[in-house]
Amino acid sequence: MKKLFVDSDVVLSSLLSSKGAANFLLNEVDIKLSISNISLLEIERGIVKLNLDKNQLRRLTKNRLKLVELKESTKKIKESFKNYIFDEDDAHIVAGAQQAKAKVILSYNLKHFNRQKIKEDFGIVVLTPAQYLQYLRGMD
Repeated sequence: MKKLFVDSDVVLSSLLSSKGAANFLLNEVDIKLSISNISLLEIERGIVKLNLDKNQLRRLTKNRLKLVELKESTKKIKESFKNYIFDEDDAHIVAGAQQAKAKVILSYNLKHFNRQKIKEDFGIVVLTPAQYLQYLRGMD
């Protein structure tokens, strides 16, 4: 079973809608999912901004998401992973995926990542939830 690292936009999308690939993957498919402590803070801010149910996030993090603790400062993470991202605020996603030993990053922001370099250096593929779901369906 492949390990997946989930960007905060995917988690928020799954909480916003009970339909769609993000919700299906995070709630219905037996896969190993990870987020980082930095991502969790982003999600919590998004929950407040979007006026979503905090308990729903608590259940999701307790039952489905493994928390990866990034101990370096955000500044150091941005510097260390600057060659892998086009949006410096997504450096922690690559750092978290690498630390989690993930094989896939799920994100809606594909253009924020240097996907080829991430794949070459870390063996991690960056996909949208729909792309990953299509991959899973092709496995059957």
